[in-house]
Amino acid sequence: MSATEGPTPGAARVVVVGGGVSGLAAAHRLRTRLGDDAVITVLESARVLGGKLAAVDLAGVRVDVGAEAFLARRPEAAERLTELGLVDEIVHPSAASSAIRAGGVSHAMPRRTVMGVPADPPAVADLLSPAGRAALEAEEALGPPHWAGDDSVGGLVRARFGDEVAERLVDPLLGGVYSGRADALGVRATVPALAAALDRGAPSLRAAAADALDAAPAAAPPDGTAPAPVFGTLRGGLADLPVALAVAARAEVRLARTVTRVHRTTEGWRVTASGPAGEEVLDADAAVLAVPAPGLRRLLADVAPAAARAAAGIELASSAVVALAVPPGTDLGARSGVLIGSGERRPDGTPWTIKAVTVSSVKWPHLATDAALVLRASVGRFGDTVSLDRDDDELVAAVRSDLAALLGLDAEPLETVVARWGGGLPQYGVGHDDRVAAIERAVAAEPGLAVAGAALHGVGVPACLATGDAAAERVVEHLRTRAARGEPSRR
Repeated sequence: MSATEGPTPGAARVVVVGGGVSGLAAAHRLRTRLGDDAVITVLESARVLGGKLAAVDLAGVRVDVGAEAFLARRPEAAERLTELGLVDEIVHPSAASSAIRAGGVSHAMPRRTVMGVPADPPAVADLLSPAGRAALEAEEALGPPHWAGDDSVGGLVRARFGDEVAERLVDPLLGGVYSGRADALGVRATVPALAAALDRGAPSLRAAAADALDAAPAAAPPDGTAPAPVFGTLRGGLADLPVALAVAARAEVRLARTVTRVHRTTEGWRVTASGPAGEEVLDADAAVLAVPAPGLRRLLADVAPAAARAAAGIELASSAVVALAVPPGTDLGARSGVLIGSGERRPDGTPWTIKAVTVSSVKWPHLATDAALVLRASVGRFGDTVSLDRDDDELVAAVRSDLAALLGLDAEPLETVVARWGGGLPQYGVGHDDRVAAIERAVAAEPGLAVAGAALHGVGVPACLATGDAAAERVVEHLRTRAARGEPSRR
């Protein structure tokens, strides 16, 4: 979108609170829409930009230790990377398939499921016991699902298919995306295609899954060409995206600034932050809050109390990524990764520490180098404190033990790194969409204020970019309205 499209106000001042991908997307879009004269300031509490997009050099290989990929079938990420001049840096996964650990065995990821909810019982039969297969087959005899507009994914699946499908199929997939548990995550926010099929009156949960799959874009084009990739990343790491957004935004970036208050003034908004030099006060025409749910609750408590109350209902999960580099030539197998259900046990009967492993050098061919091969293990689910309370050395030792049991990987690592993400993933519980609607409705009543971030409409990079763009457009519309009334921007 060009800065020359239509009349846009100049010399406006906007403060963006939060230097993760959502806030930086908002800052970049504000620059393209408001032009060179706008004064855009980004305040970030950490000492680096990027939020949950971060990378490290591991034995000579640059590895993402936060989000590693974007969903390629949503347009926002690819379009923004093209706009930023990074389209030639986009790479896609290999054809290697992933696996799921179910019933003590690693199986190929089953087809014909919607976030693990099966549309075709034979496709998941190998993952279930005879009793689990019988419960799945008997579902249509239960009559139509009891659907009141939302339910927990685990609760709905258990009621229709029994415990095994919930624990062996759905829980690992949802845990991989949200670091959450199926019994605490809502259908409407986490599996919207399934909710839409139930809204249309699907006669069974299996039928709803089939309906959702049929409504999805075809995996392979009708002309027989290769299917479009599901995921993408950047050759140098997805952590390059926040840097590119910040550079293109040409914003004044202030790191190590914790915003303590946002309030309205007669002319706009005042943002108060604490930093290395003490308290700072910025006056602006508009403000964008691109912070996690606890930050929204705190900053909106006085400005938009209804929004703050709604944000307080969004819980967070903590997690960690343990990245390991192993010698080139190490046999990593043929799988791109393995997901593990929360109820699964190691061969010795003890719980797994990891919930998933990505065999990065198999999944991403550009990471298979002569210097090293790399893997990423994910640790931590909502409510799990035991795994994450270990210190780094203990956590690495537990992960290595799991990898030996899961993949037969005994190679001594060349290097390891632990990245901890405290409160890194919002939990989209039952009624999440209603909470978000309440936040956005209350904020909409405050001209010049906008919100963005993973707490709203999706935790993936495309969704975060979309919320940043929407927040920027809200600010632009506010500034245009002020300009039309002849009100000056703050100088």
